[in-house]
Amino acid sequence: MTSTVDSNSPFRTINNLRRTHEQEAADGITRFSSTMTFVLLHVAWFAFWIIFNTTSSHPFDKFPFGLLTLIVSLEAIFLSTFVLMSQNVSAKRDAERERNDHLTDLWSEAWAEMIGEKLGIDSADVRKRYEKRLHAEDRAAAEQPRT
Repeated sequence: MTSTVDSNSPFRTINNLRRTHEQEAADGITRFSSTMTFVLLHVAWFAFWIIFNTTSSHPFDKFPFGLLTLIVSLEAIFLSTFVLMSQNVSAKRDAERERNDHLTDLWSEAWAEMIGEKLGIDSADVRKRYEKRLHAEDRAAAEQPRT
């Protein structure tokens, strides 16, 4: 993926966040484990396991299915680890997006001030008008009934 941001720009791109193979694997496992296919595979696996071990003359995991419990517990441990890894990467991306939003706001503010100066608009008047509108919005929000 190529960057659409000029190399001289103060903005960073999300594409610059390098992902390791482990992160890609964790994301893939997390995506698959949140599908209906995953659920149906487990339903079929559990049904086969229980039916086989309750009806077979040579069950390998008798009731109360201790081996199945162990396997499912280990699977839950690993799946939760993969989900946490994916969430950590998402949190880093979110922080980077927030930083980019802030940089965009600063960049836009600088441009607006320069344009205002060129047009002869006093920035103090703009700030007063902004604060007046902000206070009016805060009052309106305070008057709203809370649900």
